[in-house]
Amino acid sequence: MRGLKINEVEALVGITRKNIRFYESEGLLAPRRNSENGYRDYGDGEVKVLLQIKLLRKLGVPLEEIRRMQSGIHTVGDGMRRHLVSLERDRDNLDQAIRLCAGLTDRQERLGDLDAGSLLAEMEAMEQSGATFQDKQKRDIRIRYVAPVFITVLMVLLMGAFAGLLLWLTALGAEDAPPALMLAVLTLVPLVVIGGVVLALIQRIREIGRGEIDDAKNY
Repeated sequence: MRGLKINEVEALVGITRKNIRFYESEGLLAPRRNSENGYRDYGDGEVKVLLQIKLLRKLGVPLEEIRRMQSGIHTVGDGMRRHLVSLERDRDNLDQAIRLCAGLTDRQERLGDLDAGSLLAEMEAMEQSGATFQDKQKRDIRIRYVAPVFITVLMVLLMGAFAGLLLWLTALGAEDAPPALMLAVLTLVPLVVIGGVVLALIQRIREIGRGEIDDAKNY
């Protein structure tokens, strides 16, 4: 097979370009470089590896287990036996969650009248026996940190650039520089904005830490 470009491999294998790059970064795929243009060239070997990865990932095999099988530390049978244990454990946990949910289908009371405390106590007893239930709130809390932190960093960078511009203006000659009062006011604006954004971030993190999030859309 001639060397393929990543868009051709994407169409051939049915794995997105983003995922192909991800598998490369994880060390699961190592295409050769074209000596003429420096682009990656994919051949039969890379296509075969991607198909193997696609199969195993569709079965839910973790990347680390795929890495062990690729390196020869584990055979396919070794890896799948380990993964089967994980699947069986997940199935047992899911069966217990199904039984609890099925029991709740007969409940006619409104949510406001539901005795959640007794049900949670029952779940905690099951967890002490080895069961594991989904806890989407913990995952959602981690996700909720991303947006406020990103916005804060962006605003600080923008205001910092603005403040830097003002400092540059103050360094100009007296004839070119704006009035001192105007500079003082303009310098104060980004400092106030940065302070407000940081305070808002701190408040939001405290709210998230207390679990004050709207995660209904994730259920």
